[in-house]
Amino acid sequence: MTTSDAGAHPRFAEALDALGLSELRGRIRRFPDATRTAAEAAAAIGCELSQICKSLVFAADGVPVLVLMDGASRVDVELVRQELGAEKVTRARADVVRETTGYAIGGVPPFGHRSRTRVLADRSLLDHDVVWAAAGTPYTVFPMAPKELIAHAGGTLVDVRERAA
Repeated sequence: MTTSDAGAHPRFAEALDALGLSELRGRIRRFPDATRTAAEAAAAIGCELSQICKSLVFAADGVPVLVLMDGASRVDVELVRQELGAEKVTRARADVVRETTGYAIGGVPPFGHRSRTRVLADRSLLDHDVVWAAAGTPYTVFPMAPKELIAHAGGTLVDVRERAA
């Protein structure tokens, strides 16, 4: 694992600069192998699975919405539907994710997207001092305090985590 912004997606690196977060460029970690899942990322970083911030795109009545969720949890689509007041919420197709965010699934960061999207952030992210999120590629991640990450993503704090039966 190496630390530098060399592996970050250029759009994400530009977003860091635009948000006044240039200092994060030096904290981006690049892995030799893709970490497309939260479990792969946690293993590569050496952190708890719940310290991974997943950036998941859903379609709410056909409109993309980003949900930020801790890596150990699943999104309860019904809770997202209720939160948004939507008729129907589904996982967005890969082409919609790329078109909306500018990134491929497995590398979607919490901010720095191609288009402005509504963001819901699950409260479970606040259980940690630091979380790790994708830096625009399946090979890169960056650390950030959850409150700061949610603020820069323009996220609304919600409870949309699937509960154990």
